[in-house]
Formats: sequence, structure tokens, C-alpha cells
Amino acid sequence: MRCRTEKIRGAPHSRGVTRADTQTEFPSRRVLLIEDKLPDSSAVVHALNDTPGTRFVLEPVGRFSEGLERLYRDRTKPLTGSERIAAIIVDLFLPDAEGIEVVHQLLQEAPYLPILVIANLPDENLAKLAVRHGAQDYLLKTRLDRYSLNKVLESMVDRAANAEALFAHKELAQVTLNSIGEAVLSVALDGAVIYLNPVAESLTGWRGAEAAGHPVEEVLNIVDGSTRIPVSNPLFMAMKQNKALSLTPHCVLIRRDGSESGIEDSAAPIHDRNGLVTGAVMVFHDVTQARALALRTSYLAQHDTLSGLANRAMLHDRLSHAITAANRHREKLAVLFIDVDRFKQVNDFLGHSVGDRLLQAMAQRLVTCLRDSDTAGRFGGDEFVVVLSEVAHSADAAIIADKLLVTLSQPYTIDAHSLHITVSIGIATFPDDGLDAELLLKNADVAMYHAKDGGRNQQLFYARHMNRRAGDRQILEGDLRRAIAQQEFVLHYQPKVDLQTGQITGVESLIRWRHPAHGLVPAAPFIRVAEQCGLIVPIGRWVLREACRQARDWLDAGLPLIQISVNTSALELTKAGFVENVRATLLAFNLTPRTLELELTETYLAQEPEVIEAVLQELKSLGVRLAFDDFGTGYASLTCLRTLPVDALKIDQSFVRNVASGTDDAAIVIAMITMGRSLHLRVVAEGVETRQQLEFLLAHGCPEGQGHYFSRPVSADEFAVLMGRRFAVGTLRASDPPAQARITSVSSAAG
Repeated sequence: MRCRTEKIRGAPHSRGVTRADTQTEFPSRRVLLIEDKLPDSSAVVHALNDTPGTRFVLEPVGRFSEGLERLYRDRTKPLTGSERIAAIIVDLFLPDAEGIEVVHQLLQEAPYLPILVIANLPDENLAKLAVRHGAQDYLLKTRLDRYSLNKVLESMVDRAANAEALFAHKELAQVTLNSIGEAVLSVALDGAVIYLNPVAESLTGWRGAEAAGHPVEEVLNIVDGSTRIPVSNPLFMAMKQNKALSLTPHCVLIRRDGSESGIEDSAAPIHDRNGLVTGAVMVFHDVTQARALALRTSYLAQHDTLSGLANRAMLHDRLSHAITAANRHREKLAVLFIDVDRFKQVNDFLGHSVGDRLLQAMAQRLVTCLRDSDTAGRFGGDEFVVVLSEVAHSADAAIIADKLLVTLSQPYTIDAHSLHITVSIGIATFPDDGLDAELLLKNADVAMYHAKDGGRNQQLFYARHMNRRAGDRQILEGDLRRAIAQQEFVLHYQPKVDLQTGQITGVESLIRWRHPAHGLVPAAPFIRVAEQCGLIVPIGRWVLREACRQARDWLDAGLPLIQISVNTSALELTKAGFVENVRATLLAFNLTPRTLELELTETYLAQEPEVIEAVLQELKSLGVRLAFDDFGTGYASLTCLRTLPVDALKIDQSFVRNVASGTDDAAIVIAMITMGRSLHLRVVAEGVETRQQLEFLLAHGCPEGQGHYFSRPVSADEFAVLMGRRFAVGTLRASDPPAQARITSVSSAAG
């Protein structure tokens, strides 16, 4: 292929450019020629341009300073690939520079460009020295033929391009490994450490340069968290088995300074081109906080957060196991149902904080009266339950009960208040008073109420004639049936608020009973009975329909669309046709499914979990939103989060109540907010009643809140006034005075 030479801007030695025009498929590479001697410069030009298909374009200059200036322009100005210098050909004897200093200055200005030195035969040793100082090669001027020059240049440029590509590849890999949040460690086949990224350096306490070459067992000291026995290093196992592996659970990494971190990891072998194992890489991360949170959540799932005793679910489980063991060994057991006498007066006159600490002190005393084989728990409110296993005679239960009466009635000093408290205890025994957990608890509860009716501060065994409370329940059940028939229920509404902007984000509908004799009755006194007798199903259907009807009325009145929440029991979810009823109700009032949120109490989700999960999946597919109500107080919070399609968590008010007082509840609330954010769930804090609670939640990124600080539950008309004033709660910021951030009364809002 023939080449044509053009001379641009004068002779080759006068800073012109000599271009070889070819039809080659390769892009031209620009070569800077620094040579002041015209014959030598011409020899280079002819050697290149007489070469068919040459890839090079010469840019000759006659002085060293001009060459440096050209390289500086190449480095500082945006030039295209074909305009940039790809290699340098230089004579070591120039008018303004000579010797090895020529190479030094070129490397300083363009450290990554390949340099070819051209020299006369007497200067060959100097040319060889230049190569040792950083030049890539040299050619004698007497051998500047087209074959040699092109071959040397192509070799130099290709090596430089390959080095640049390799550097870019390594830089990309390095930046990637340094940027990821996981720790990465690699070893050679003999187990010597090759590489640690910054996260691995932090977790092991070794810097990469220090660790390089050390045995991996020194750098990665892993033990079993329970036995403290060293764990087989997964890197060696991955190389030996030639497959990816993971650490066994509960492993602990001992840092260089002796501190410890729980870790989880995976290791995989590294292969060469022939598929042979040459080393291994391990990716691991710190799970200390995640494990602590899981343990804490597991503890909360089985224990009452206030007292630290077993919660209702754990009590039921322990009692059921004790009944099975007693039945197998033909033994007795006893259930003691304990209620604090006149506890409501403590709360009413001294406040809930004093009441809570009283219950905590009573719980501590209670466990001192029991054996290791017994179980004590808080059943709810001011009620405790004790399960006495391996009871030889019923009288033994009476002895423990009398001991509890004496111990729990000793004075308590709380906030300078001396409190004299008594308790009433009901006792039911197996097998005399019941053969299952539910009946034993029910009969012990009946006996406790008889102890209260008999003057309090005493213990009573259950007897068959104790049916008064059962009769009261039958009366209440009858009243509920009448209330359903005569439509005595009404809904009140409490707003949910964006804590940053103060805007109303949604509303929870709360049922009230207009009792003909007792006036407006809140849900707590009758919902439990409604669930026990099955009336919760028709009541729940009425609540759903009434809430959707009210949402449609608000929309028709021109008020903004907000999400309306309805409390739903597990019993409703398990009834056939629940999802169809939800769909039909939404269609009846022309509401989109996203308008409706069903709030589920996680305690009851443990009942028939497979059925409930299937129903919730159907609701999710329909588009209805799902929220966990009273989150953290139930049986299996993490399990439910992993398996059920929830959209929101509502932190129970029992945790929110003490967030500003430096208790463990503050850490729990922070953990729940973090968990919700990590799982991309909405988080709503319930029971916000004080400015301090609001500021705490704002400081820790809780997005939404609900409670009396913003508004008590109000009627539909009163809530419409709030919405009509364009989210009248106002902007809630930590700097705002409470009067600006709070609805102080419904009447003032309506005005």
C-alpha cells in the first residue's frame, strides 16, 4: 500500500507535521520527534513514510524546549485521540539540552509516554544508559530503516496502550473494592494474604501493606461465638473444595486489638486460565448490631417490655408445656392470677410514670418468691400470672400465694412517695379446675375477681359456684348484640401527622359505643369480649363500611384525599369472604384500594399464620395498604416482617412514652425506626403526647406520628374541620413553640 508524504508548516525540523495518508484500518498515532539535525530528522521521516500501512504521524520539533511545550499542551488542553502524542523519538544532544537529563525531563513532563532514543554509534553507551533511566528503547541512526523504526515504535506504543488498559482495569477494580460496604480479603494458594480493602482493614485492624504476606490465620482470627473454639478458615475450605462456601452461623472475628465483631461471610476460589485454583477471596460484613437487634427483638417477642417478665404469649406457651408434663407424670400444677388492688388510683393521682415503676418493682419482688422451675409473667395492665409446676398438693400453691401477699404488700418508695399496695390472687389447679391453658387462666381470673369482691388483699381457690363474672360477660355479650342490631356504634377519627411538615398524612378510625346507660364507651372494655364471642366479625364489617362511607363523604365535600386506617382482628382475616367484602366495600363507595389501610395487631397474627398470610397477600394484590399496629409488643415481630407483606410499622405507645427519659425504650425506638427505614416501610410513632417526645422522634428521623399532642380522636364533622383548614396541625419543627405545633382543642380548631 503506497504512502504519500506531506510537509506542513515548513521543513521537518521547523515544527511542521509530516502525515502518512493510508487506507489502513488502524487509527493514526502521533509521534513527537525532537531532533535539530535536518538529515537525521529527514531519515526518520523517510523511514516512516516509506512504510506501507504505517500507523504513525510525525510531529517534528527542533528544540527540546519546543518538545516540552508540546507535551505540556498535550497534558493541559482537551485534545482528541489522534491529536495526542503517543510516543517520543528524541536525540540526546540538542541545542538546549543534552545527556540523561533529556530523558529525566521528558519523564517528568510525560511519565507514561514511551521514549525512543536515537543516537550515533559513538554514543551507544549513553543511549543504553538512557534506557536504564526510563526510556523504552534506542536505535542507532545508522540503522534508521523503515522496518526497524516501525517495529520498535509499534512495540513501544502497544506496550504503553496495554499498560494503560491494564492500569484502567486495575483502577476500576480498586475503586470498586474500596467503595463497596463489604469487607474483601484475598489470599494466595499457600494462605498468604494478598489484599484487604478499607472495610476489611477496619474490621481486622490490619492495614493492607502490613498484612500482605502474613498467614491469613493471623489476620482473620475467627472463633465460634458460643464455644470460642477457632473456626476452620473458609478461604482454605473454598480452595480445598473448589467451590463457594459460607461461614457457619454465630461466628466472631477477633480484631487485632482484641475487640470482637460478629461477622457473616462467603468465600470463593480464584482460578487461572486453565481452571486451576490459585487462591481465594472472601467477602464479609459486620453483623454485630443486626444480631443484637435480633436478640433484643426475640427477647421482646417473649417478654413484657415494662416488667421484663414473660409476656402473655410466652406464659401461654409455658403453661401448655407444664400441663403436658404434669399430665405425663400425673402431677398437679397451679396457676395464680394476681391483680394489683386500686392500681388505677396510683395512675390517676401520681401519673403513669409512677405506676409503671411500681409495676417494675413488684415484678422484681415477685420472682424472688418463686423457684427456677416456675414461670412469672405480666398478663397485661396491672395483672400478673404465676405458673407453679410440680405442685404436690393444692395447699402448696396457697403457701406461695400467702408469701406473695406478704412480699408484694411491703411499702414501696418511688419519687419520694411511700406506696402501700395490696394484691388479690386467684388460684386454679390442674387437673381439678381445668385441663387446658385457656380454662385454667379463665378460672384463676374468676377466682381473683372473687378475692377482690371479698375485700381484696387475699387469695382464693377457684370454685364451681364462682360464675358471677361469667354472668357479667354474658350480659355484656347480650348488650353488644343489641348494639349491633340498634346501630349504637360510632367512629371517631385521629390524624396521623408528617413530623417534618406537620401535614395530616392519614387518619385512624376508632370505634366508640354509645351505651344507653354508660354513655360513650371506648373500645378497650368491649373489644376483647367481642373477639372472644365472635361478634368482632360483624362489628369489624360495620367499621370498614362506615369508614369508607365517611371517606367518600369527605371527598364529595371537596376535602383532600387521605388514607383512612381501620383496625382489623385476626379473627376477621380468617373468616371466608373477608377480601371479597373489602373489595365490594371499596367499589360501593368508589374508593381506590390505596385509600384504605388495615392495621393489624401482630400479637394475634400468630394464630393460623398460613391462612392469615394468604389473606394478606390477596389484600396486597388488591392494592390495600397493611400496617403492623402496636409493633414490638407481639409474638414474632421479625418473623412477621420477613413473611408478611406489610407497608408500615406503628411503634407502640408503651415505647414512645419513655423515649425522652433515657431508658432502654429510646434505644428500642431508634432501632425500630432504623429497621423500618432499612426495610422501606413507613414508620408511625403512636402515643405522642409531649413536646420532648416529638423532638426525640424528629431527631432520629421518624417520619410520622400520632397522639394527643396533635389531636385526640374526634367526630367526623370535627375532623372535617381540621382537613378543611388545609391540614390545620401546622408545620411541626423542633424550634416551634407547642402552641403552633399542636391542636389544643377541637373547639378552637372548629372556630
